[in-house]
Amino acid sequence: MPDIVTEIIHKYNYWLYIILMMIGLYAMIAKNNLIKKLIGMNIFQTAIILFFISIGYKEDATIPIIVGGHGPEMSHQAIEAAQYMNPLPHVLMLTAIVVSVATLGVALALVIMVYQRYQTLEEDEIRMRVTQ
Repeated sequence: MPDIVTEIIHKYNYWLYIILMMIGLYAMIAKNNLIKKLIGMNIFQTAIILFFISIGYKEDATIPIIVGGHGPEMSHQAIEAAQYMNPLPHVLMLTAIVVSVATLGVALALVIMVYQRYQTLEEDEIRMRVTQ
């Protein structure tokens, strides 16, 4: 039993991401207000981005820049890849952040247009007016 508790405490960051994802999922499913749904979607995206950034972290590693230069005089030195972090998850998540911000901006613009047309942001009222 103590092993399970130790394992849960040792990987607390994953539990935080799961909680954040569930908060975002709850907001997207349970809320009727369109703005609250969008904020829930953004919380969900942020949890996923944080998860991928955390799995790209490596203890006692450095950024992947070769110290000491390069060229024929440096070719005799071996490069140990284990000393460097993998930059791919971080680069992909930087792209995901940009896509997330753009998605949120477009969605908010659409919500403004919906509000101007129906004078409400409640999903039930909008659905009722559309069916009339």
